Amino acid sequence: MAREAAATAVGPVPRRPARAAVEVLRSAWVESRPAVVRLLAWTLLSALPALVSGKAMALAVDRGFLDHRPGQAACWLAVFAVAALIGAWATRQTYPQLAHVVEPVRDRLVRRLVSGLLHRGVAARGRPDASTATAVAQLTRQVEAVRDSMAGQLLVVSHFALTAVAVLGGTAMLAPAATPLIAVPLVLALAGFAATTPVTMRRQRRAFAADETLARLCADTLTALRDIVTCGARGPAERELLAAVTASVRANRALAVTAAVRRLLVALGAHLPLLLVVLAAPALVRRGLTPGEVMGVLAYLTGTLEPALRLLVQGVGSSWLRLAVAAERLAAASQPPPASAGAEVPRVVEGGAVQGEADGSRNGEEDSAPRAEENGVRPGEADDARHVSGDGTRSPDTVVPAKRRPGSVTSPKRRPDPAPDGGHGHRQADGSVRLRDVSYSYGAAAEPVFDALDLTLHDGEHLAVVGPSGVGKSTLADVLAGDVPPDRGDVVLGGTAAGRLGPEELARVRVLLPQDAYVFAGELRENLRWLHPGASERAVMSAVRALGATPLVERLGGLEATVDPAALSAGERQILALVRAHLSPVRLVILDEATRHLDARSELHVEEAFRVRPGTVVTITHRPGPARGADRVLFLDGERALVGTHSELLSTAPGYRALVGGHGADLDPTD
Repeated sequence: MAREAAATAVGPVPRRPARAAVEVLRSAWVESRPAVVRLLAWTLLSALPALVSGKAMALAVDRGFLDHRPGQAACWLAVFAVAALIGAWATRQTYPQLAHVVEPVRDRLVRRLVSGLLHRGVAARGRPDASTATAVAQLTRQVEAVRDSMAGQLLVVSHFALTAVAVLGGTAMLAPAATPLIAVPLVLALAGFAATTPVTMRRQRRAFAADETLARLCADTLTALRDIVTCGARGPAERELLAAVTASVRANRALAVTAAVRRLLVALGAHLPLLLVVLAAPALVRRGLTPGEVMGVLAYLTGTLEPALRLLVQGVGSSWLRLAVAAERLAAASQPPPASAGAEVPRVVEGGAVQGEADGSRNGEEDSAPRAEENGVRPGEADDARHVSGDGTRSPDTVVPAKRRPGSVTSPKRRPDPAPDGGHGHRQADGSVRLRDVSYSYGAAAEPVFDALDLTLHDGEHLAVVGPSGVGKSTLADVLAGDVPPDRGDVVLGGTAAGRLGPEELARVRVLLPQDAYVFAGELRENLRWLHPGASERAVMSAVRALGATPLVERLGGLEATVDPAALSAGERQILALVRAHLSPVRLVILDEATRHLDARSELHVEEAFRVRPGTVVTITHRPGPARGADRVLFLDGERALVGTHSELLSTAPGYRALVGGHGADLDPTD
């Protein structure tokens, strides 16, 4: 699976990326011609030391040191020093001209890449895809690779060409007999460099493709995290990512092998001529060369040709390949998709019952690492769905330890309710909950989140759980739902110990809705009936009307419409998940900030719908509305747990009174 994904995600790899690199250089020449001309002029002047070095060394040795005339030797060395100063000054002048050439190219690439990304985003109508993550890699790595590589190409290639001409020309004038000893290995090294370039280019291309595949798979995996956890596909997802990591490592390792080969080419083109000249020096002297001329040839090799060739093979060898491959991939990424011509920006419409863009949460931006939704999974779903919260998909609250044991809590007489419409055909457990001496902490050495907690809820009761941020309200929801086993004590759901219930049994006992609602891509009807596949059309529409979701369903195109989760706001996803929970036949519903992204009016509508729904409701909220309307309120402050009605807690619990604010102020929204 990983191998197929890697092949399809990267797409066809261009066979001739050099064309794109040539196009980049051509556009730079056309659009920045004056700067290019000035750059070449200054580069020509910077090659003056290469031309002068050998001749100045030969004259200093022959007419100075060997003739016992140190003054004249110093004069010839001074000539070389002046040439070196002129070359350094000319090199300094090349950089401003280089900036005038490469910076406009960089700006054009960024504009084209962003334009292509926007066209693809519009054509996708808001659906997040891996092109976003790929574009990040292209903007942060490949655009800069083109910029840096192009700058290196212009400097190194021009410098090497002028240096090679100066060395060979100077050697031909100074010591014609030594010219073949330099020219032949140099030509062989350049030929070897040209021969290995296609192999190196393929490896560079594969390294770029592997990096992009890894970025794309990471983005896809994070986007589909809840689907992966819910469907029990964690293992295949891990294997696919690890396969992409392994492919990236292998591609970059193969690329590193070519770097070692390039070092051998430097030895062939620069170090071998040096060795040949040294070995042939006696014969050259016998044929009429002076010692100074031999020294001049060695100066050409060691001080001029070897550094230039090393920069060419190692610098151009990698930078040209990076330029070629990166330019090709950027050219492909900058092209708008074929369907983008007639695409329109998706129209943003707020559902009548859902808070719109004020949430700032469209396009699934909250989906990065949520807890798996509705742990009341359908029978036959993922075997490990029960343990989703323990996978690390949701970070536990930072808690203040509870140090005082709360008293045992009882509830008012239960309200008899009819069975939900459209049952599964088997006896449903009631909505009663009982916690007996329950303690839980995040580690053996950690203080308990709650200690020796006793709580009894009868079927049909509505409990609101409130408290400051970080006291463990969401952790309590996980324990109540049977997702997280307590360290000590018993959790009894519907008369059965939660530890004895498997995923399918838990699905028939309770529904847990976290604040990050889970909506899968597919038919709207299937989304709403996910927890109750046998629900009739009438029951589905009754739940839709009860939750005030009729405008949203109509806007989406009815129950037969296909739902795109990324095109829904966080509030719209929450309202669909609430309809799903309301339609479920289970009699215990746990809402953990499940109305967080709804406006106040919609939240009151949802509260009323679940109040009249048969069964027990546990609401964890940061707003005071559900606390006021609940049968009882469980207040957690990190030290103790207090249970009572809203009015009782206002009069007896200063912490609760301060949290609510006494005048309808919202609770802490950061929990």
